[in-house]
Amino acid sequence: MELIVAVYDDWGIGKDGTQPIALRADRKFFRETTRGAMVIVGRRTVEDFPGKQPLPGRTNVVLSRTARQLPGFTLCHSPEEALALAKTADRAMVIGGGSIYRQMLPYCDTAWVTKVHSSPESDTFFPNLNNDPDWHLAQVVQSGEEEGIAYEMCLYKRS
Repeated sequence: MELIVAVYDDWGIGKDGTQPIALRADRKFFRETTRGAMVIVGRRTVEDFPGKQPLPGRTNVVLSRTARQLPGFTLCHSPEEALALAKTADRAMVIGGGSIYRQMLPYCDTAWVTKVHSSPESDTFFPNLNNDPDWHLAQVVQSGEEEGIAYEMCLYKRS
């Protein structure tokens, strides 16, 4: 299974349920990378989706202990249930938020990480894969600058 995340220099990923800085290049990379995949997301992250609607062109799965029904989404109530469902897909990607990443990271072997070189205040963090001996940076896929903010799209692999 794969995951995709945008992190800041301190590996922060968000504040108050949203991204403090969202780059157009990262949004495009996200759309292209997840297109056609099953995406696994938490209920609170769905609230930050445009119109709180499922992402088009993907199978949308919500991992939540409390949600009972979300139109257009398949619900899973445990990481094990989400993992079993992911095994039925050609490609499954974990897309957040923080608690979903923590729960599903042990099942992932590929991480698409956009490093946004800025440090806005965050209240949610992703584990620093550079400090995890189980992960290594396999490739910098793309880099650039947008509105004065440098970024890199990186591919990490589980060792």
